Amino acid sequence: MKLIRPLAALALLVATALPALAADAVYPPGLRLGMVPLVGLSTAKTFPGFESEDGNVKVLITELPPAAYGEVVSAFNANTTGTAGVKQDKIETPAGLAYFTTESGKAGETAVRRYSMIVPGAGFSGYVAVQIPENATKIYTDEAVRQMFASTVTRKQVSADEQIGLMPFKISDLADFKDVRTLAPGSSIILADGDESTGYESKPFMILGLIGATPQQADDRARFAQEAALQIPGVRESRVTMSEPIRINGQQGFETRIDGVSGKDKIPVTVVQWIRFSSGGASLRIIASAPREQWLAAFTRFRAVRDGIQPKG
Repeated sequence: MKLIRPLAALALLVATALPALAADAVYPPGLRLGMVPLVGLSTAKTFPGFESEDGNVKVLITELPPAAYGEVVSAFNANTTGTAGVKQDKIETPAGLAYFTTESGKAGETAVRRYSMIVPGAGFSGYVAVQIPENATKIYTDEAVRQMFASTVTRKQVSADEQIGLMPFKISDLADFKDVRTLAPGSSIILADGDESTGYESKPFMILGLIGATPQQADDRARFAQEAALQIPGVRESRVTMSEPIRINGQQGFETRIDGVSGKDKIPVTVVQWIRFSSGGASLRIIASAPREQWLAAFTRFRAVRDGIQPKG
């Protein structure tokens, strides 16, 4: 399954004896996809999913765009026999019909068994990747993994408190944004008036997240901020209208505004980017967008969210 196999390399997956029939599905924090983990697996500490105590058996769980499921189904139907060394299969789950592959490979010098599964969700595709060392496959058999896949469930939403609680900073003011969605657990989150099904561009929304090392010199920060703003995904025909240093909650920051168009309907939007620089470690980056006719009211809300973000202590 070439369409989803690359993701399996991002985090290894799965494990264990047959799930107990009476066991409840477990949702990794912040995700709408869950399952009954195999015996001996618990919630992973460094990625969304499950792992064995020694960390050798891993089950990565994540969410992909809704179109991913259909693309995989089409790939399966176009090549029903699979490719050399890759077994294709499907199974009914409470979440819907799941498609998965099984294959053997190497993780460094270690021989491993890999599984990749995709299921439909409401506004997303659920993806699960499992990696099991060959020396553990007598316990974590193909049938055990299949039964774990068969327990896959989805939930309609994750509470805002649960998602915000995963972030490395506090958000004290949501400014009446109702749709809160994790983009990357513990790293970035979106606050919006729209939703995934209708698209975000036609209404105000914000993306809050951390970025890596940023320049320390003022001139370098100005150039960095402008270049970052002009590369914001989804915004086209961008034009910088303002870019200047500011202080954000007492820290050095930079505000850049651009006008452009966004979405398939080429909606005219105004976008503001705030970067709150850190002298060490990650810096806070906020991207906020609104249709131009909604900008003034939206900007007041954007600032309320920005000013309510504090470090966790």
